[in-house]
Amino acid sequence: MRSLRTRITIMTLFVVIVAVTTVTILSVVFIRKAEHRESDQLLLLLCETGERNLDYYFNSVQRSVEKVASFAEDDIEGLDDASLQAHVVRVEEFFDEIASKTNGVLTYYYRIDPEVSDTVKGFWYTDVDGEGFKRHAVTDITLYDTSDTSALVWFTVPKFEAKSIWLPPYITDNLDKRVISYNVPIYWKGEFIGVTGIEIDYAFMAEQVDSIRIYENGYAFLNDSEGNLFYHPRIDVSMLTPETMPQKPEGIVSDSTFISYEFDGVQKEAAWLQLGNGMRLNVAVPVSETDGDWQRLIWNIMILAVEVLVAACFFTMFYTKRITKPLEELTEAANRVDAGDYDFRLDYKRDDELGRLTNTFRRLANNMRNHINDLNEQVYVDSLTLVKNKDAFSAYTEELQIQIEKDRENIRFAVGVFDCDNLKHINDVYGHDKGDVYLKTASHLICTIFSRSPVFRIGGDEFAVFLRNEDYESREKLIVSFKTEGEEITASALNQWEEVHLSMGIAEYDPASDDAVADVVRRADRIMYENKKKTKIQGRPV
Repeated sequence: MRSLRTRITIMTLFVVIVAVTTVTILSVVFIRKAEHRESDQLLLLLCETGERNLDYYFNSVQRSVEKVASFAEDDIEGLDDASLQAHVVRVEEFFDEIASKTNGVLTYYYRIDPEVSDTVKGFWYTDVDGEGFKRHAVTDITLYDTSDTSALVWFTVPKFEAKSIWLPPYITDNLDKRVISYNVPIYWKGEFIGVTGIEIDYAFMAEQVDSIRIYENGYAFLNDSEGNLFYHPRIDVSMLTPETMPQKPEGIVSDSTFISYEFDGVQKEAAWLQLGNGMRLNVAVPVSETDGDWQRLIWNIMILAVEVLVAACFFTMFYTKRITKPLEELTEAANRVDAGDYDFRLDYKRDDELGRLTNTFRRLANNMRNHINDLNEQVYVDSLTLVKNKDAFSAYTEELQIQIEKDRENIRFAVGVFDCDNLKHINDVYGHDKGDVYLKTASHLICTIFSRSPVFRIGGDEFAVFLRNEDYESREKLIVSFKTEGEEITASALNQWEEVHLSMGIAEYDPASDDAVADVVRRADRIMYENKKKTKIQGRPV
């Protein structure tokens, strides 16, 4: 016959199992829905931000070309050579004013169809070196078959399509530059006269799209309404042919804002919005990354549910006065852990179920404390340079501010702000992987010189350090060592990305005039930028 304790234990355990299982299942459902909704909102938010930025830019290019096209069609007075030549001069003056106010323009042109005039050709201006537009010799259209839209696409495609059009990436004539262009055909009294257009640097547009990132492997790309790629950060679209173009994933073309598809064996979800020029901006991320957080949370809930079941079983099995006090101590310790206090003491050490539960809880609390400490370290560490990140900088600043408010007269510290010169050049010329090497070298130099001070990465190319105690007292020597060591690294570098050029600003806390840590940081930042300007004047690349 079963004892009352056994029956109570079985009944209590049954009730707890049903309750915890129900709560766990409902938690799984609700968490999955909430995380999926949050992921979709984040994708859509990034897509909307990117759409606004790209639309603003593309629309500015379109408006510029269409203004010129409207002016050109209204300005034509006749098709004889003299009239056409005077017309081209007027359009050239108007286009020069428009192009100078449009960002990212590599070339602009107005070309007359050879069938209209074999004498008046039009004009072509380029700005390859960024020093202003210069007249360039125009391409001889008569050398090409203008009925073939695969040649001279900037001229033949708008002529054949008879409408304004954005062209996919191509290599522009004579300049060997990869561009995209917006072109408008010009008509007079129903007759095709020529084409006017603007070519923008493909890399300029790529930077706009590449800046849209989400999670670890999420990215943005552009395609048309039929799913054909226009730009992809991991595929060189300009080098593809119809034969080498990757197969369109099923589901990539959909009327729904949120889509799901598989590419290269990876299941992805994305949000897309249509740009003003007809292209689609997609922000995609692997499903494994969006699911990772909620799956870990569900596992934690399930583990916690098992622990609750074990605790309930032990509590019910040993319901006696003999374990009342140890159980109360264990409960108190659990409450303190729940409140974030891990400094507790459990004296119950008998070799029984309650003793083992006590030891398990003690180990669990220690593991939890270590786990939380590890998570805090990861949250406050920059993944690239392994120094503290901007969140750690904010936390350290708040803690130091509290110290100032308690005893401002006896606080001594200085703030150093550093900016990596020439990083954009390294990224643009050699690639972002070399830019990462450049950042790591700069971070290593700062950490080596200011080895007893906390170092933070507070921006893409900015670092900060708080000088206190020994580093504060030796700051003048450390500044000299910093400059000397930086010059030695640069002198011994074999490649430009292995060099290190840092603009530095050091500001000391003055209790008489500084009310906040932010005052010292701003002053150091201002000094750093003053030094950066001096560096530019002296001719060092920045």
